Formats: sequence, structure tokens, C-alpha cells
Amino acid sequence: MGRFRNLIISGVDKKLLVKDATKLMPDLTRRRFISGGASLGALTLLTGCNVSDSSSAEALLVQISKFNDKVQAALFNPNTLAPTFSESEITRPFPFNAYFIEDNAPQIDGKAWKLEVTGLVDQKRSFTLEDFEKMPQQKQITRHICVEGWSAIGSWTGVPLRHFLELVGADKRAKYCWFRCDDIEGYTSSIDMPTAMHPQTQMALKFDGKTLPVGFGYPMKIRVPTKLGFKNPKWVVSMEVTNDYKGGYWENQGYNDFSGS
Repeated sequence: MGRFRNLIISGVDKKLLVKDATKLMPDLTRRRFISGGASLGALTLLTGCNVSDSSSAEALLVQISKFNDKVQAALFNPNTLAPTFSESEITRPFPFNAYFIEDNAPQIDGKAWKLEVTGLVDQKRSFTLEDFEKMPQQKQITRHICVEGWSAIGSWTGVPLRHFLELVGADKRAKYCWFRCDDIEGYTSSIDMPTAMHPQTQMALKFDGKTLPVGFGYPMKIRVPTKLGFKNPKWVVSMEVTNDYKGGYWENQGYNDFSGS
């Protein structure tokens, strides 16, 4: 952090600098920062460093984001459940959300679909939708919370991820489960192993008692009620258990990796 000290440049408009720097934040983080009184002094107090240009401000924000990840991970209790709700509280219609319109959601042939499992597991192979339908299923009615500031309650049914990890002989000492999706941008995301082993984290196959709709991730969505929505990948086609941090579609654009809800 010392390399960011004493970077004040004469003539720099500090208010405009912070305004530009906050544009680099995800929407929700930016709103919270601004509502808290965004200023160059705020960044300086948070980091103990003086900042004077967009590159130094960006670097400091990255450091703050990494610090937030560590704090959230340390506070996460893998035995604490996300709130559950009744059937009458389900949001209908449940909103579709993606960076493209619903008509562009991938059309996947469920009969041909396979989930490829790699990495630190005993069983490195592919699993079909029929394989998953034979596994124990659990239903949950939980709240989906979007980083954009909205939320909705949905009913999800699927295979507990921890059951599947045990089935394939995953190394539970590994740090991450990394997922790749079959969408137009090749979406990826990872979750930490304690979250993967959480009793409510599931490989969702149904929504509201019916086959998972195409817009919600058919044939498989990873449902993680303890994370923000972008950490719930849809149209999943592969999973890797790994100690390497591989980032993700939004994580690589500055979103916090842990992103607990």
C-alpha cells in the first residue's frame, strides 16, 4: 500500500477524481459509497493513503474490495441458514435477469446435456440430467437478492451441492468450486468451499415445482441463497474443484468475489 502514498498532484479536482473512481464500483457498492458521503478523504481514511488520480484510486478500491472479501469470508457461518418463506410469499411472476434479453437465453437439449466434473475429485467424468434426477432432491423457498438492489422469493428444488461433492469424492480442503456456463458470453463464476458445502446450496433442476425454465437456467442452475444473484450461475455445463482462483464474468470486472447476501 505504501506505493500509493503522497500522490497528490497540483491542480487535480479531487471531487471529480472520486466521482470517476466510483464509476469503477459495482452499482450497489457505488450507491452505498456515495450515500455514505464519497470523498477523497473517505478513501484516504479507509486506506491510510493519499490518492490523486484515477489509477491510484482504482488500485485502492481493488484493495478495499479484497479486504471486504476476506472480512465476509471470516464472518460466514456455514451452519447459519438463509431465511425461508411460505408458498404464499413466492414472487410471481419471478423476474428474469441477465445482461441479455430472455429470448437470447441458451436453448439446451436436456437429453444431450452433460455436466463435466474436473479438478480435485475422485470421479472426473460427465453426469447426465437423468443421473441428477435419480439423486436426492431438496426443496427450498428462499430470497434471491440482486446486486442491482431488487429481490424476489422463489421455490427451488435440486440436489444439495454438498451431496454431489461427496458423491464425486471432492477434496473438501480445496478452496473453490468453479462453474462454467453455456451462455452467449461463456459466463463463469466460483464459490468458496464453505459456501459449496452449505446445506442450502443446491444444483437446482426445478423452479416452483416444475422443470427449470430456460430463462432461469435449464437444465441446471447453482442456487446459493447466501450469495448475491450473480454468484448463482445458470445453464451450467462444467464444475471444477480447485485451489486456484479463476475469477468469473463479473468478478473480473470488479465485483466482490465473496458477495454474501
